[in-house]
Amino acid sequence: MDTNKLLLVIIAILLPPVAVFLKAGAGKDLLINIVLCLLFWFPGLLHALWVVTKA
Repeated sequence: MDTNKLLLVIIAILLPPVAVFLKAGAGKDLLINIVLCLLFWFPGLLHALWVVTKA
């Protein structure tokens, strides 16, 4: 795991929408993550970790 991915994982744990924005930009993934974080924090966290770690 390189340094950038490690930092994104740490950011995803603390601020999931920020990590998704940094990885995928402003798009459907960011919108999905914001909705998940507004509903419940944990699904937003899981989604952010998935977006950050997928190849």
